[in-house]
Amino acid sequence: MFGIADLLSLIISAFIILPVVIFLRESGYFVVSGFFGVVNPRLTIGSGPRIVKIGLFDIRKYYHVYSWFSYDDLRIKNKFAYVCIYAGPILANVTVAFTINLLISNGIIVEYKTFWDRFVFYSFYYILFDAIPMITINGKPNNGMIIYEMLRYGKRVDYNDENFLPTTEEMDEEYKEWKKTVKKRKGTRKNYE
Repeated sequence: MFGIADLLSLIISAFIILPVVIFLRESGYFVVSGFFGVVNPRLTIGSGPRIVKIGLFDIRKYYHVYSWFSYDDLRIKNKFAYVCIYAGPILANVTVAFTINLLISNGIIVEYKTFWDRFVFYSFYYILFDAIPMITINGKPNNGMIIYEMLRYGKRVDYNDENFLPTTEEMDEEYKEWKKTVKKRKGTRKNYE
């Protein structure tokens, strides 16, 4: 039976564990791309209007599970670089999950074991759906598929003209357009009131 304790666990999972796991995943792109001379990196956390932009972090107002990494260019561009960058999120979550699991199994983490078990669970959940090659519901390849295609064919072969990751400049332009649209809608709504 679903009780108060289960509701609390769900809230903790949805608003603490999942966002942290996703942040670690997106950070994997950033860390690995740094080895290849990433230009203008940006870690966007959440969606909707910007709350604050500090350095490479762009914090948005709405639910933080929707996050992404963008950059404008790489100084080193080759198949190996792209494979490494798209393996970055998988490696970040694998590293954290195995480390926490090791600490739990050796009795180093004993308090809040359920929290840490769930953290490891969600980390492996993202690893699973990131590593197994597949085309996602929006027709784009996941990281596993991008890596597979790069290794097998030497390029991305999904016939998608978009960049592997969006450029930071493109993301800024999209955000400006989104703000204009919201402003227009607000103005239209006032006319009806």
